[in-house]
Amino acid sequence: MNKTIRRASVFALLLVLALLVRATWLQFYDGQALADDKDNRRNVIATYSRPLGNIIVAGEAITGSARTKGSDLAYKRTYTDGELYAAVTGYASQAYAPTQLEGIYTDLLNGTDTKLKTVMDTVTGERPDPGNVLTTIDPAVQKAGYRALGDKKGGAVAIDPKTGKILAAVSTPSYDPSTLTDANTAGKAWKALNADKDKPLTNRALRQPLPPGSTFKLVVAAAALEDGLYKDVDQPTDSPDPYIMPGTVQPLNNENKSAPCENASIRVALRYSCNNVFGHMAVELGQDKVKEMAEKFGFNDDEQDVPVRAYASVYPSGMDKAQTALSGIGQFDVTATPLQMAMVSAAIANGGKLVSPHMVSRITDSGGDVLKDYDDDTDTSEIISAGTAEQLQSAMETVVKDGTGTNALIDGVTVGGKTGTAQHGENNSKTPYAWFTSYGKSDASGKEVAVAVMVEQSDAARSEVSGNGLAAPVARAMMQAALK
Repeated sequence: MNKTIRRASVFALLLVLALLVRATWLQFYDGQALADDKDNRRNVIATYSRPLGNIIVAGEAITGSARTKGSDLAYKRTYTDGELYAAVTGYASQAYAPTQLEGIYTDLLNGTDTKLKTVMDTVTGERPDPGNVLTTIDPAVQKAGYRALGDKKGGAVAIDPKTGKILAAVSTPSYDPSTLTDANTAGKAWKALNADKDKPLTNRALRQPLPPGSTFKLVVAAAALEDGLYKDVDQPTDSPDPYIMPGTVQPLNNENKSAPCENASIRVALRYSCNNVFGHMAVELGQDKVKEMAEKFGFNDDEQDVPVRAYASVYPSGMDKAQTALSGIGQFDVTATPLQMAMVSAAIANGGKLVSPHMVSRITDSGGDVLKDYDDDTDTSEIISAGTAEQLQSAMETVVKDGTGTNALIDGVTVGGKTGTAQHGENNSKTPYAWFTSYGKSDASGKEVAVAVMVEQSDAARSEVSGNGLAAPVARAMMQAALK
């Protein structure tokens, strides 16, 4: 064989080898990437080629699937009481990425989750029947919160303190997820929802952190008692009134000018919501100790999954003493979600122990066999001592019986709570946020529930915006439903 032919043969062989390598690469690497690509129409066709699995509330499916006409997508998602449960379910859309539980459990609900596969499915390559998601939501509590919030813009969360089960996650105004399910009509609905100034797609229960105002005073009080700054809630504090914030000439004013806030005990200060007491207390403790306690309750947690990822509630760092004073009354850069403030009340109600909150009880296969039980997979953390919890319970019950939270009173139920009215806008120029965080314990059954409510906006006159006036009635309605 002459030199030219030999070289041509080697070159041809190298080309063949290159083609084989490229084909192998495409089949086993790029092929999978293309198959998994979100823009691959075949994936959407496969997902909606048959009914999806369901999200279950109290044994009843609140989702379904309906046959389509004139589309290569055979089925679309449907919702029962979609607006009521939107903050729980999110949406599964033929046009947009799924959200909330629909997004987290996409693979389970469309049958591609490997936990669903049997040996036969592996052999045949068939897609298993989809599984189901069983939630912890109590429909009575969810409905009570949704109706009580009404046309107000806000959010509410109810938790069973003993188990960590989220009994309700309410966000208003809401939206109907069914308007987003069909690819032919979803675009128009999507534009309208995103153009709505009230932002109905925002999950205000879990993903809208706002200044918590005076509800944060519970965290400061817990820090002071645990630190030993004060031995109990009835010991007089060192709290001048007026209290001039360090480094300024600005007093930290109290809403009730006639309240007995000078050197008031923690009980009295919570009852009358004395800003001077908790602003000065935060400075006495120092921001590091307040932050440490806040983080025990769940603040600054970027991975708060319930299993929906909640936005982190924030207690800031690097403050001067005046800013630390403002942080002590839940202002400056302190933010919280209703979930977070419900966790604070839940831990106090549960003797200082916080059970990790969750709103999925179990996931199952199509036959009902449990794939994972989340109720048996909870973590419990001791946030404060049982003694501190008992002290705070006593003070919170005084708030409801004789203080700023009387609208939360329920016959036959021991209720503890804390109101909050958080400033909004530069120099408090906008309508304040109204807050209420609470717990209720049935005197007859011993059942317990913790509830936090945030009202971001309402039709009430500015002078009528308060935690007791707007948020406490919502919490009361939810506690009554939970404790029946």
